[in-house]
Amino acid sequence: MQAMQYEITLPADYDMGIIRHRVATRGHALDTFDGLGFKAYCVREREVHGVNQYAPFYWWDSGESMNRFLWSDGFRGLCDSFGRPPIAHWLGVEVRRGPAPTATAATRTTESIMDGEAPADAVARAREVAVGDSVYATVLAVDLRRWELTRFTLHNGESADEGVRYRVLHLSDPGQRGA
Repeated sequence: MQAMQYEITLPADYDMGIIRHRVATRGHALDTFDGLGFKAYCVREREVHGVNQYAPFYWWDSGESMNRFLWSDGFRGLCDSFGRPPIAHWLGVEVRRGPAPTATAATRTTESIMDGEAPADAVARAREVAVGDSVYATVLAVDLRRWELTRFTLHNGESADEGVRYRVLHLSDPGQRGA
């Protein structure tokens, strides 16, 4: 299991309608992508979040599937439009599904796993806040280079969670086909 996210920061006067149109017309392309756990097409908008940003988040069932996407024409098209973004990459610990039927917002929090602290203890602490009535799914993942635990939660509606907040424009979730 792998998690990844890239954040493409756009100019303050960028017409975010361009991103909304791109997601509306192209987002469905990954709705059935084999090996994709889910992709949340996230944005931050200057009027709400203080910055214009396109920041999709991915949960992959396997590294092979992630690689197939990264070497695909779809990702090449994104690079052609915005330049090749640096990609944050985490080792997936788990994904927990919540009861919400869809996701309209997301939050990402990161905390250090302190020297001497067992990584399993940090994960257990993060699990305590991983699921609630408005939660669609929560990903727990670790950056092994920095020993940081990231919690990415998809919500149906706004959340009281602290952290980086996003609006979700579309959710590709092949793992929920037929569910």
